[in-house]
Amino acid sequence: MIGGAGIVAGKFDFGKREYESKCAVCHGKSGKGNGPYTIVLVTKIADLTTLSKRNNGVFPFARVQEIIDGRQVVKAHGPRDVPIWGTDYLMEARESYSYIDVPYDPEAYVRTRILALTEYIHRLQAK
Repeated sequence: MIGGAGIVAGKFDFGKREYESKCAVCHGKSGKGNGPYTIVLVTKIADLTTLSKRNNGVFPFARVQEIIDGRQVVKAHGPRDVPIWGTDYLMEARESYSYIDVPYDPEAYVRTRILALTEYIHRLQAK
């Protein structure tokens, strides 16, 4: 690794960077639910490496995106124990573009970040 989180051999990995900054504290760097915050949490943290296995071999891409976004309550997912990153990303977009006078789509900013994170979680799946 060269230069920090998300950079491997000079190649930037946006999904890995997002995961390490938003998810690894609870889910662990490997995604197995063994992050450093687990000692202070009451709820058992999900093992993200088994999502495909628990879904008959299919990665639940849309469901993972909805859970990460969190702005739309999905009744079947139960209570919102996971942080709602969609709202945070939207605020970041507004802050990032507020000082320059260029057209931008804040939802595209949110979707790009969530897509990168979801794709990285897909790569964490156990083989």
